[in-house]
Amino acid sequence: MSASLLQLRLADGTIKPLHAERWYSEPSPGEMQLLHGIAGPVLDVGCGPGRLVVGLGRLGVMALGIDPAPGAVRACRERGAPVLQRSVFQRLPAEGRWGTVLLADGNVGIGGDPVRLIARCRDLAGPEGHVLVELASAGTGLRQHRARLECGHDVGPWFDWAEVGVDAIAEVAGAAGLAPFNCQPLPGEGRWFATLGAAQSAAQAAGAADAVA
Repeated sequence: MSASLLQLRLADGTIKPLHAERWYSEPSPGEMQLLHGIAGPVLDVGCGPGRLVVGLGRLGVMALGIDPAPGAVRACRERGAPVLQRSVFQRLPAEGRWGTVLLADGNVGIGGDPVRLIARCRDLAGPEGHVLVELASAGTGLRQHRARLECGHDVGPWFDWAEVGVDAIAEVAGAAGLAPFNCQPLPGEGRWFATLGAAQSAAQAAGAADAVA
């Protein structure tokens, strides 16, 4: 199965190409810059073949990937990255003690309910931890879909999926009991990430930023 042919088909007929070749590649310079600044230990939700878990290991940051797909877990282990074949909604190690819970590569869409997912990640991180989430571009808002994966003639089952844009993350995070510390593009790649934390901590961070400005 060619990663370059993998696409996401929405129930309305829209086709969204996926960047699966990136999942199997090395972490990009922009990703390494992003990973360099996050607090460990890190739980990478929907880690796929584990490139970000590998990148964190190179930085000396303790990290664990989770993914329910056997193929992804196998590929992750072949790269020497620690991984569990498990859903984010199953029982996980160190619940409430992760420094950062990572939702990259559109994984904020898992389950089709970003509020529920981010709230679960909030609980995994605990009161002092953060959720780092990759977002769609501004103007996307919050979109919930039925979708399926297709690769040539191979077609998967329908499942619930969602997209969260830069313009919707404050509302979605707030409904999950968190607030954005920041929202910024990945250098040189046009991808957006937001760091979410407890509302009080986010307010303190914003106040500190204002004071420096």
